[in-house]
Amino acid sequence: MMSRRKFLGSTAVAGALAAAGAALRGASAEASESRTFEVTKTKAEWKELLTSEQYYVLREHGTERPGSSPLNKEKRQGAFRCAGCDLALFSSDTKYESGTGWPSFYAPLDNAVGTSEDSSFFMARTEVHCRRCGGHLGHVFDDGPPPTGKRYCMNGVAMTFKPAGAA
Repeated sequence: MMSRRKFLGSTAVAGALAAAGAALRGASAEASESRTFEVTKTKAEWKELLTSEQYYVLREHGTERPGSSPLNKEKRQGAFRCAGCDLALFSSDTKYESGTGWPSFYAPLDNAVGTSEDSSFFMARTEVHCRRCGGHLGHVFDDGPPPTGKRYCMNGVAMTFKPAGAA
């Protein structure tokens, strides 16, 4: 049985860890916002353009719930595009089922994404962002399939899908 003292102590530790993670995530978001990208908008302009969930992921470096994106089941030929600036990011030819609950790809299109070090939540990961607007897309890991061995684990809400041949 847990004593009141242990409970309060563990609650305080959990709260401190959560606050530190939020601060680190905020610092990461501010750092990417301070970079110069081809497409730039004010906070108000992004909020007007994007849904609240898109804004949370793309501009605040959030993460959508696993399995929540309809893009997980997208099987048509076409391109996955940035929901912020409409840049083509990934071809459907590189999409695969990773079992993670997020749309996954083994390679981005040429000159589509940028990466940076993400050390939020006490982990070292490589963040993937849109090279044109800086929108946070997800992370890349070294456990993907051939030919690259990479798993670009993307937030579906950060992207749209345009079928091949669509105008």
